[in-house]
Amino acid sequence: MNLAYTVSIAFRNLFRNARRSSITVLSVATGGIAVLMFGGFVANIFHSLETGLVMSGGHLQVFKQGYFHFGAGDPASYGIANYDEVMQTIKSDPQLGPMVTLATPQLTLFGVAGNFKEGVSRTFLGVGFIPSDRRKMAQWDRYDMHIPIRLSGMTDEQTDVGIVGYGLARVLHLCDALQVKDCPQPPKKAEQKAAVDTDIQALASAEAQTAAQQTQAGDHPKIDLLAATSQGAPNIVSLTVLKAQNQGFKEMDEVFVGMPLGLAQKLIYGRGTKQATSVVVQLNDTDQLYQAVDRLNQLFQEKGWGLEVRTFHDLTPFYDQATGMFRSIFAFLAVLMGAIVLFTVINTMSMVVMERTVEIGTLRALGLRRNAVRLLFIVEGALLGMVGATLGVISAIILSILVNASHLTWLPPNNVERIPLRVNVTANPDLILWTWILLVVIATLSAFFPANRAARLTVVNALHQV
Repeated sequence: MNLAYTVSIAFRNLFRNARRSSITVLSVATGGIAVLMFGGFVANIFHSLETGLVMSGGHLQVFKQGYFHFGAGDPASYGIANYDEVMQTIKSDPQLGPMVTLATPQLTLFGVAGNFKEGVSRTFLGVGFIPSDRRKMAQWDRYDMHIPIRLSGMTDEQTDVGIVGYGLARVLHLCDALQVKDCPQPPKKAEQKAAVDTDIQALASAEAQTAAQQTQAGDHPKIDLLAATSQGAPNIVSLTVLKAQNQGFKEMDEVFVGMPLGLAQKLIYGRGTKQATSVVVQLNDTDQLYQAVDRLNQLFQEKGWGLEVRTFHDLTPFYDQATGMFRSIFAFLAVLMGAIVLFTVINTMSMVVMERTVEIGTLRALGLRRNAVRLLFIVEGALLGMVGATLGVISAIILSILVNASHLTWLPPNNVERIPLRVNVTANPDLILWTWILLVVIATLSAFFPANRAARLTVVNALHQV
């Protein structure tokens, strides 16, 4: 019996008990829908996390060697003095240039932020950047995630304005001035001031004369930022706070200060050589990430600059931890759905073999070989898998389109604003293909065990069931 004839007979056998075949097909389809819908949702999570990180911190950052391990404790000693030359080299390189969307300097620093009118202060983590470059970075949307862009309101012309986290605004008693919602009022405390606050206030008074001559931003509140310069001397600058922005998690929210790059350089380097702690590089496509890293390392080695490259994977371990967790959940769900399909098809084919015992004996008596009997039932199981997998793929695509068109939103981890809830099934052809193949393979393997039992039946025992 040739293969085409076997397939034809197996296909007609599916309709001998249409109800049971339909239930089996629906079981396979349900498994496919579950895997594809959850896989599409996981892909959306990956893309939203990646997009958020790339929008705020680029694909990779260039540091002075040693900064990644030791720079957090002493950022001033790990500055890049020739950051303009580094950026120009990156943009003009024949290999890197077409990949790069933006290269911009950034200065990270630590110090003490004080609102001494209220007698309060707090250690802070400051980030100095070029506002126009940050706005351009926030427009990266390779996966069409449509994540809301949060603008700081800062401009390149304003040299003494910035933003703070919600938590820092609360600690510094700036909630009313910045119109921060749901901000608890601080309890009243006794009149006492530490000696360090007195010293900082003295420095702040000296800075106030210069600050008064700078560009004012309406009636926004001002805070004073104290930090140690690269020479170890204390330095203070005044910052006009435009707004407070939620940073996504409490630890960062209570220490974050965003400011113009020039003001951060003034605070850390004073009148010395202006430097940056990193050069942030944003690429057109994440697929180019490691190609860009290899080229950058080659360039830095050739020029002897003593720089290192770190990707957003290195800088944000949470990303790999989150994606690893969801991959494990997806694998668990896929195995669970595969087991359901496996036992459903085994049960169906076992019932088929039992019902056709006499038919098997008759076929064997007519000269049909064991392998032909085995192949007949295996093909029948494979057809059940193919029909169910195809129905599951089509249903998952339709459901994903409906979900995406419903304009649902959700709040992912570490996000501060709700983003569109999307199920990226059609955007993952590999997921569709492999899900279809695995469902068919599982259904085929499930049919092998009952088919093998049918092939082993002797003619006498099979006909004895009459």
